[in-house]
Amino acid sequence: MHNKKGMKIMDFKELGLSSDIVNILSKLGITEPTPIQKESMNFIKQGKDVIAEAQTGTGKTLAFLLPILENINPKSNKVQALILTPTRELAIQITDQANKFKELKDFNILAAYGGRDISSQIKKLNNNIHLIIATPGRLIDHLERKTIELGDLKTFVLDEADQMLFMGFKNEVETIMKEMPKKKQMLCFSATMDSAVKKLAYRYMKDPSIVSIQKDEVTLSAIKQNVVETTDRNKRESLCKVLDEDNPFMAIIFCRTKRRVDDLEAIMHNRKYNCVKIHSGIPQNKRERIMKCFRNADIQYLIATDVAARGLDISGITHIYNYDIPESTESYIHRIGRTGRAGESGYTCMFIDPKNKKALEEIEDEIGFKIPRRIVEL
Repeated sequence: MHNKKGMKIMDFKELGLSSDIVNILSKLGITEPTPIQKESMNFIKQGKDVIAEAQTGTGKTLAFLLPILENINPKSNKVQALILTPTRELAIQITDQANKFKELKDFNILAAYGGRDISSQIKKLNNNIHLIIATPGRLIDHLERKTIELGDLKTFVLDEADQMLFMGFKNEVETIMKEMPKKKQMLCFSATMDSAVKKLAYRYMKDPSIVSIQKDEVTLSAIKQNVVETTDRNKRESLCKVLDEDNPFMAIIFCRTKRRVDDLEAIMHNRKYNCVKIHSGIPQNKRERIMKCFRNADIQYLIATDVAARGLDISGITHIYNYDIPESTESYIHRIGRTGRAGESGYTCMFIDPKNKKALEEIEDEIGFKIPRRIVEL
């Protein structure tokens, strides 16, 4: 297989996957590995610990799921792999992906997350469970009831590690890890590698391989980008004018600090916009409720800090507004990458005042083009 420039494209066989898995992938229309799959899968297959920096939407789920499914021994009645994820929605998505490979071998999955009837889950556990996909709270519930035994675990995946820590699950993760054998493979996937994630990972991992996926140019090409040149005094009015003109289905508005989020949300709320704020100062259970409402499209505008939006996988976002300029090009790409996913086109608009001029030039230099200006008549 070759691309237009004549360069050979890697396929899944070259990553050492079995022909059975390659055939299932082919039936699903998946023929070419994504960068995170190419970079991490060999390490995972060799049994190494891996720290991988990759956003949702990069194909990371299959990067850890395929080697796990290949290694499962259906004849054993022990839990062989655990995937821990911060939200019920992600647990459901990963379970759906895993179920697509049921023809591969006779393996059993337990999806353990809130909202499912725990007694039926416990009944199901009387069967052999090979793979568990869980959220922390529900898994701890099972461990306390002694309905799950992790003593023979071979592979542990900590998915969306930064989001897990942001949502306040550090103690739960550590409680769960105490139930596992010391000798196991640990895979840590995170959209960002901040110090808290690294600290957690290195505490439990043995000589991990580090995989980091750089920004995806293809994603950027699917997103229409604009800049509105304004002043600090007129920024608020410019934003409201743009929102009224665009009237997006669902959008995230990014601010630099919690205080800026609070101030903007109060103003937009007074102007009767359907909006809600999210940042680390809001209690975890309230943040989860807010995200559920946003995922259900009950809220049009989510006003957020960078930290609060890390690791969020929300389909349906059509627009991203950078009310405050991000602190780096990488942060800009992380922010706008939440729209224009899976081949869909997206739109992003950034509001800058004169003091942001140099920072904007740096972003434009790194992404390789001058972002078109949008004129707003106030």
